[in-house]
Amino acid sequence: MSAKVSRRIFTKAGLATAAFPYFLTRAAVGANDRIRVGVIGVGNRSGLLIDQLPDGAEIVAVADCYRKRSEDAAAKRKANWRIYDDYRKLLEQKDIDGIIVGTNDHGRVRCAIHAVQAGKDVYAEKPMSLYVEEGRVLVRAVRKYNRILQVGSQQRSMAMNRVACDFVRTGGLGRIHLVLGANYSEPVRIGAMPEEPVPDGFDWDMWLGQTEMRPYNRELFTHWMKYWDYSGADMTNWGAHGIDQVQMALGTDHTGPVEFWPWGDAPAGSVAFRYASGVVVRLELPAAGNLQGGAIFVGAKGRIEITRNDFRTDPPDLIKELPPAEEVEKWKRAQWQAKYHMQDWLDCMRSRKTPLADVETGHRSISVCHIATITRQLNRKLHWDPEAERFTGDAEANDRLTRRRRKGYELPEIA
Repeated sequence: MSAKVSRRIFTKAGLATAAFPYFLTRAAVGANDRIRVGVIGVGNRSGLLIDQLPDGAEIVAVADCYRKRSEDAAAKRKANWRIYDDYRKLLEQKDIDGIIVGTNDHGRVRCAIHAVQAGKDVYAEKPMSLYVEEGRVLVRAVRKYNRILQVGSQQRSMAMNRVACDFVRTGGLGRIHLVLGANYSEPVRIGAMPEEPVPDGFDWDMWLGQTEMRPYNRELFTHWMKYWDYSGADMTNWGAHGIDQVQMALGTDHTGPVEFWPWGDAPAGSVAFRYASGVVVRLELPAAGNLQGGAIFVGAKGRIEITRNDFRTDPPDLIKELPPAEEVEKWKRAQWQAKYHMQDWLDCMRSRKTPLADVETGHRSISVCHIATITRQLNRKLHWDPEAERFTGDAEANDRLTRRRRKGYELPEIA
């Protein structure tokens, strides 16, 4: 491929302006126009986001239900942040403009809703929600309070992903015959765990949040992602990236499939789903390697394998021109980072434009993951109405679109 930039292709993919927001906004807003940010949840992922916060913004406060994590995070960075045990106290601070919500999956939506109600813009890590209906409530809240919410699907900001997805979406492959994705792992039901002493300064009740009250156990605290009560395992972890790329490439950011069914040895096996256009996606590939965050698109003119910040085509010269080498290399240097995706969030906070991974986009992508899990659980074909966001003629499946929330952790009312 040529490394020269085609202005037509690059502009078409939205990269001529959006890929370089940092250089545009610094001149527009001035070097001293700093955005003040609070962080809710200071675990491993939030630590990475804190360290990657772009110039033009600063962390001023953090909140975590385990105080030691907040204190350790501040000490590690020699920071003089305000520290809160209850994130709602942080949200009362009028000098905070934006909130990074890096909590566990089961706590994210409630925190994000409270943040937008407090007039803050939000960067919410992925997966955006734990179940379908709470995701829709968050969308309604963001729209009602006119806030900016960027979901942490950073591949939407990567130049190679955007060029590749735009190529598929605008017909570069011709008619799409099939999409192949990873057979992501599913969450397991939690069993009985022995009670262990709660660490000092840890509000275990708040950590459990909407979920059932149960004794503290370090295994649960450290490996919560594999349990259905708290997460969707890799179906919503890596699937939040891979399915998001499918949605982006197929141009279905504001809708979803219309039919889901078990594919192969379900429920432990793969899941297939079909869009109204007739395109079928099969989640059947080994859940390892680069394809966890992407998919293979097979069309009339060839095929393209989209991964993180990269793609391969067959025939090899199907996409003839690449983004600038420096735009590709900056992600290769640290593919786990989200600095440039967070920059888009900061720019949109200033301009009030829609971010690359808007709340509606994030909700639609993760909903596909949630529904795939429901398909595995019920082990039968399901008909989905993406406009109503309900299953057609299936009360049992519709019951799984929501979850019972523990008293005191209900979602806020959105009038």
